[in-house]
Amino acid sequence: MTDDSPTTAPPPATGAPPSGLRALLPDLAPWRASRDFRRLWAAGLVSNFGSFLTFVALPVQLKELTGSAAAVGAIGAVELVPLVVFGLYGGALADAWDKRKLILWTEAGQGLLSAVLLLNVLLPTPAVWPLYVVAALSSALVSVQRPALDSLWPRIVAHEHLPAAASLNALRWTVGGVAGPAVAGVVVAYAGLGWAYAADFATFAVSVALTVGIAASPAAHEAARPSLRAIAEGARYAWSRKELLGTYAVDLAAMFLAMPLALLPFLADELDAEWALGLMYASVPAGALLVSLTSGWTSRIHRHGRMVALSAALWGVAIAGAGLTRNVWLVLLCLVVAGACDMVSGVFRAAMWNQTIPDGLRGRLAGIELLSYSVGPQLGQVRAGGFAGLLGVRASVWSGGLLCVGTVGLLALCLPGLMRYDARTNEHAVRLREQRRGSREGSAPAVGS
Repeated sequence: MTDDSPTTAPPPATGAPPSGLRALLPDLAPWRASRDFRRLWAAGLVSNFGSFLTFVALPVQLKELTGSAAAVGAIGAVELVPLVVFGLYGGALADAWDKRKLILWTEAGQGLLSAVLLLNVLLPTPAVWPLYVVAALSSALVSVQRPALDSLWPRIVAHEHLPAAASLNALRWTVGGVAGPAVAGVVVAYAGLGWAYAADFATFAVSVALTVGIAASPAAHEAARPSLRAIAEGARYAWSRKELLGTYAVDLAAMFLAMPLALLPFLADELDAEWALGLMYASVPAGALLVSLTSGWTSRIHRHGRMVALSAALWGVAIAGAGLTRNVWLVLLCLVVAGACDMVSGVFRAAMWNQTIPDGLRGRLAGIELLSYSVGPQLGQVRAGGFAGLLGVRASVWSGGLLCVGTVGLLALCLPGLMRYDARTNEHAVRLREQRRGSREGSAPAVGS
């Protein structure tokens, strides 16, 4: 699922809370207050758009070269090991190194991988193995970058603006997620795979140029060096926070059991709607975009854990519906609803993470978070491909959705800490809010403001 948030700070004393349409619109305070936030937001918007082009083009190319749903689902398998290894180590790096440099060099590396895909597709007979190699290396780079990026936001955005920043980041992701797949479907169908990979390479070049301009973000002097001991320290902290463990478990279950994206090319074929493939890929981000554009309501919700569980269960219901219907328009509607539920879960998960985790552990906890919302989809692709081979494509989709609903319901019963979480009273949220307030009152303006 995705990343992002709500607010626990009281409304400003100088004005009444927004009402009507304004209460639904995203809060632009982080954009106005932080130059570095603006640059990173724009860089992410551009590179996300390009990445979604490749996100569609790569499985389509594998389908053309192999004709196998299992081969497409195996992308998740080759991405899994780098994701686990580099996600945990990348979190330790983010706490020990300059976050800006990590983001910059990994972004440049992603651009080079796009160039490799472009060169391969231009060969007279494109090879299959480079697609898996690039997928694995890309997973490693993303796993190093995401903890650095996720742990940087609290440094360049005021504590009370973190929920709004998370919603704006979700908006950035969903804009790319809607536009990228929709454009990719047209580009791949009418211009060819090469144009999709070339466009992705160009977007990474723009993103690197924007990222160069942000301020350095070095590690704290007392930061632990990247090591197994440092990783274990982060894991022990995560284990001590049962409400955080609950967010990881619920999201992992939902993504593993009900992630259908690897099957969409085959589902489009079964429905005799090849023209709708791009729309299918865009539908989940479209639902997320609808939530992002109306995210003002999230600030009035304080029991974030309950919303995480409820939205994950509704995600499963929507995915089951997409597998049970044979009407392509109903499939698209179900995927939109699923994307909306995914984003609601992401908003409240990110709120719990960003507003309760100490700065010195943010990188390592971001690495664990990365595993929770990334390993699930990768394993989910493998599960979906395997079930499709045994039961058929549509049965793989709807059975996964129903399994998701049942599993999330069971987790909700077994995780009372998650269900009791209240941002107004949680001791970790209160402590961090007071620390940030005292730091702001006693120091100069934050970097990037």
